[in-house]
Amino acid sequence: MNRVVQSVPERREGSLISSSRWFLPFIGAALFVLACSAPQGQRQSNAASASPLSSESRTNDDNAVPLVANLPLRFLSDVPLTGGTTRLDYQTLDSDAGRLYIAHLGSDLMTVFDVHNQTVVGDVKDLKRVHGVLAVPELHRVYASATGTNELAVIDDQTLQIVTRVPAGDYPDGVAYASKANKIYVSDLHGKTDTVIDVKTNQRLTTISLGGGAGNTQYDSVSERIFVTVHGQNELAEIDPNKDQVIGRYPLPGCSGSHGLYIDAEHRLAFVACEENAKLAIFDLEAKKMTAIQSVGADPDVLAFDKGFGRLYVSAESGIISIFDEHGRNLEKVGEGFFAANAHTVAVDHRTHRVYFPLQNVGGKPVLRIATPSDKERK
Repeated sequence: MNRVVQSVPERREGSLISSSRWFLPFIGAALFVLACSAPQGQRQSNAASASPLSSESRTNDDNAVPLVANLPLRFLSDVPLTGGTTRLDYQTLDSDAGRLYIAHLGSDLMTVFDVHNQTVVGDVKDLKRVHGVLAVPELHRVYASATGTNELAVIDDQTLQIVTRVPAGDYPDGVAYASKANKIYVSDLHGKTDTVIDVKTNQRLTTISLGGGAGNTQYDSVSERIFVTVHGQNELAEIDPNKDQVIGRYPLPGCSGSHGLYIDAEHRLAFVACEENAKLAIFDLEAKKMTAIQSVGADPDVLAFDKGFGRLYVSAESGIISIFDEHGRNLEKVGEGFFAANAHTVAVDHRTHRVYFPLQNVGGKPVLRIATPSDKERK
């Protein structure tokens, strides 16, 4: 693990000597500065190209650990990932087991990361264009949608072996688990449906028409309903897992390209990322209506929520991260700024409050960038 520390050239002051040879030490000092500044400038240039954090950070006075500009985040480390410098996608975290599962879409694999030891455990390969991933600890299963083969892969979380593959529509994406109904729901973007799969038999049960491309699919554990963002319709659809039917469609005014979704079941709120107009919609799950809309970085994608701190992270294709704190039934933006190129996927561990950003190319390799809140740790 490498810690990025922005170095500053040492400044030295010379004195003038009132003699006919005053210029000799002056010239010597000038040559010394020139000789030192060239390699120093090169080091700073290389650091900036390898890791945008270096050029977009400031440092603590006490420990010189970078803080990301305009964001309440402190950088911890970059851990190299396997695979190529290709696109990464969704993540899922099993906090009890300390396992983070990362979809490495462009490399056709899912990486398993140990958050306790901060090391890569291994990879699950042959997952063509893997998008969505979901860990279900009580079933000892991890589910991964592979758009390259239009399947849902069922993976044993102990052996990391693929148990079976289930047809999951045309361009399967987000994955949700309705625990009481024992069903998996998979967003079918091109087929404009949600595919329903029985977790006991690993058989496809039915498909549910949405009337538009399915964005992310999430389960609300309080109402025991499935919610799906619907592309083109700019709405949130509600599905009853007992009937496998859409029982409600709720408009999201001002939200264009509804895609990313996170449900805070405890506080009865849903957050929707609007990828086409850089907005975040706040939806009241009790009143069944949108109550507010916030601006975020261009092309927002994945959302993550820290339950312990009540903090929402919105990651975007533009590399801009927006951070909100939940106050009652409202959100307050506490930071927004450029984090890194392609920082469109984020996960957070509510136990340690560490935040995980898989980045596809930092210094010629994919890395998992780990950060922690800088405004909470000393409270």
